Amino acid sequence: HPLPPSLPPSSTSSLPPPGPPARFQGDGRCRDRAQSSGSPPPPRRPAASGRWPPTPRHVEQAERAAAAGRGDDENLPVKQTDIPWRLRQMVDILVYEEKQSESGETGPCMEYFLQHKILETLCTLAKAGYPPGMKQQVLVLVTKLLGQIQQPLLPHVNVHRPVQKLICLCGGDPASNTEKEEAQFLTTVCVKIKQDPYLMNFFIEKKNFAESQSSLSCSSEKSEVEQQEADSTHAPRLSLAAGSSPSHTDQPVAGKSTKDKGTQLEKNLLHAVLILTSSQEKRFALKACESLLLLVTLPEDVTARYLVEGTALCGTLADRLADLYRLIPEDTDPGQVELLGRVNWRSHSAAASDGADAESFPGRGDVVSFLSWLHYCDQLVGEAHKVTAAALAREIRTRFFHKVLEPQLLQVSEMGILSSTALMTGILAHTTSPQLLDELVYFLLGDGRQAEVPVDPGRPALRCQLIERCNHLSDEISMACLRFFEQLLQKSHEHVIY
Repeated sequence: HPLPPSLPPSSTSSLPPPGPPARFQGDGRCRDRAQSSGSPPPPRRPAASGRWPPTPRHVEQAERAAAAGRGDDENLPVKQTDIPWRLRQMVDILVYEEKQSESGETGPCMEYFLQHKILETLCTLAKAGYPPGMKQQVLVLVTKLLGQIQQPLLPHVNVHRPVQKLICLCGGDPASNTEKEEAQFLTTVCVKIKQDPYLMNFFIEKKNFAESQSSLSCSSEKSEVEQQEADSTHAPRLSLAAGSSPSHTDQPVAGKSTKDKGTQLEKNLLHAVLILTSSQEKRFALKACESLLLLVTLPEDVTARYLVEGTALCGTLADRLADLYRLIPEDTDPGQVELLGRVNWRSHSAAASDGADAESFPGRGDVVSFLSWLHYCDQLVGEAHKVTAAALAREIRTRFFHKVLEPQLLQVSEMGILSSTALMTGILAHTTSPQLLDELVYFLLGDGRQAEVPVDPGRPALRCQLIERCNHLSDEISMACLRFFEQLLQKSHEHVIY
């Protein structure tokens, strides 16, 4: 069955300039030899009024030609072969078949595509890099298939398994020239999962998650008696699976049963997205941040527990926030920091990608990058599943507030006090999600509600220092602390007003 002479418009526009494919040329040579030998010419098919329906053989021919390489030199880049055209042809055939079919039934071409594991073969070639540049072409192919085919493809085992293998190839090399294709591919997968949250089950590392669940259950049984004793003097701490609210104690509580459980990132969907969020190309990082938002807002409890207990999501986000804070120069002008105002992570990424983020004062870029990431984390906490939101807020308190921010606020250097207080005021202004605001307020003020007594040895050191600095010998420090408390009082939080 030759290919239909009238291909879909998207296919005819992508035909290679030299002329028709080799098999059409071969058919013409056979016809010329038959005519020269005196035999009658083969009968021509009557002109069809519409398009000829594609058949599975067309898909097979395109797949075989793509897998064969079509080149004598094995090191010939894929763009110098007809493989890209063959892959586009394959997508066009499948899309055209679906549009021509009635009631969304799976056509013969799609059945052939699924049953013969064509996607598996292409992903194997992408992993091997044969020919050079094949990974980029396969990423484009899968992105188009998932984006243009209306029927659900990911539930098919011969689709989601190759997609998983392709995901493992993403984010491995920061200097790779396939970041654009990786960002588009990962975004398409996350959009499909958001449309049908059940699909996330295909991307959960069930073995690691089961081990994590087992260790958590063992540790909870071992500490059951201790927990009951602690509940008699402290506020009850709900289990993570039940969506616990932040525990308001002066000491960090996150990371007991989840201590660095995700430090060794597995090569999975979440790992690839997290790697891409730190891309030097801000437009790709922005796409990855949007994809991560789609994943953390999935409604299933199982997915939320997996993201918290089976991955390094919370720790990675909190550690990056701490790292960005450390990059801010110590001599950054506090007055300029206060004049920055609110920073939006989306607009900052867009401005940075366009080169519009000018350095108006030394250290501005570092301050804006930190506040932008803080705003993103705050939005994640505000929109994520309650389990994920509570865990992320606790990790930020443990890894950033206590380990990094508290020593900066307690230092005695006048310049350090001014800089850290100005940044603390900016942190307050950018914190709006209830869970993260809870952790920040109890970190600053402690969990006690008794009257402030100067001679009380049990009052929180940080709160004591901040209050005393309002009457500091340095007028600049006093004004900076007063502005900080003004910003704190503007928060509609019951513990602040009490």
